[in-house]
Amino acid sequence: MPDLATADLPQRVALMPSTSTEIVNTMAHYHRAEMARMAGWRDRIDRTSNWAITVVAAMLSVSLSTPNAHHGVLLFAMLLVFLLLWIEARRYRFFDVYRSRVRTFERYYFAPIFAPVAGDNVDWRQMLGESLREPQFRISYIDAFSRRLRRNYIWMFLILLLAWVLKISTPQLQDEGVSGHLVSSLWEVIGNASLGPVPGWLIMVGVLGVYGWLLYISFRRFDHAVEGGLVHV
Repeated sequence: MPDLATADLPQRVALMPSTSTEIVNTMAHYHRAEMARMAGWRDRIDRTSNWAITVVAAMLSVSLSTPNAHHGVLLFAMLLVFLLLWIEARRYRFFDVYRSRVRTFERYYFAPIFAPVAGDNVDWRQMLGESLREPQFRISYIDAFSRRLRRNYIWMFLILLLAWVLKISTPQLQDEGVSGHLVSSLWEVIGNASLGPVPGWLIMVGVLGVYGWLLYISFRRFDHAVEGGLVHV
């Protein structure tokens, strides 16, 4: 009695593309599918960036337009933007996986059709096959975080920092009926930076520490080491 797996083998093999027309159709459909997946993750990244921009604009409007608004609103905005950046870094890692597949396909399949290059004999189908069998992240979380921070989010953080410094150094933006002159000493700024029971000097040290770390992450070029773990698709 023949084995069921062996008996079913010819039928399964027949499902594979065999003619050049079938192969081209398979390639076209596969490329379109990967483009759709890449575009989907690109849209998720853009949505997170749009949320961050909306948060910054809303918090700036609330904090700077009303003297009674506490400067802690801007600190809360920094926290929200940091959270959105953390989410976007995760989404960027998934986007990078599908973007790499699309680029491999376009570089080694479409590019030789339009402009063949001698000696370009890369086994790109093997590369795509391995990526489809065991999809893995191509960049680490910290590298994705650094990319998105360097390209978009660093400017949002700097705007929030400038607004926060303006808020704690301008009495007109803090309480109604206060004299309109700017603070004349660092101690006044530290006093204005207090947040409830937390002293102002501790708040300033925390903010400077966070921004120093963000600048370090932004300007440092991390290698593309993979942190490990398969992409769950």
